[in-house]
Amino acid sequence: MTDTRIDPPVAADERAMLRAWLDWHRETLAVKCRGLTEEQLRLRSVPPSSMSLLGLVRHMADVERSWFRRRLNGEDLDGIYYSDDDPDGEFDNVDTASAEEAFATWHAEIQHARAAEEACADLDAMTKADRQGVHYSLRWIMCHMIEEYARHNGHADLLRERIDGATGE
Repeated sequence: MTDTRIDPPVAADERAMLRAWLDWHRETLAVKCRGLTEEQLRLRSVPPSSMSLLGLVRHMADVERSWFRRRLNGEDLDGIYYSDDDPDGEFDNVDTASAEEAFATWHAEIQHARAAEEACADLDAMTKADRQGVHYSLRWIMCHMIEEYARHNGHADLLRERIDGATGE
């Protein structure tokens, strides 16, 4: 694995720190996938889980879209890889999925997310209410996204090690 990550600064203002850590975790997922074939990216963890590295990339594209475009920006968008009828589609439907398409979609959603975050005046900016009537601050979203990536990067560590024995931070 070629590690192209840039370490977050050890001192910065809150927004710069959150951005740096989120970007570091985004790049960590990319590093875990780098150098693998489509077939390797599709390899599942252990039954009954349908988790794969390709599924994680597709999942994170949907997560980026959900928090930054749908919730923060209020855009009326459907899920990319999942639906009410197929709630785990991002993981379940990778057998014929294109890795090139999934990575392009993920990167596009990251760019949309960055633009949505940058457009907010401050970290206290609030989303529109969700279905349960809850509003979220941009600060909460950024922290949640770091947590979401961190958790799934742990999964990616195990998946990558299973595929080719590669380990690393």
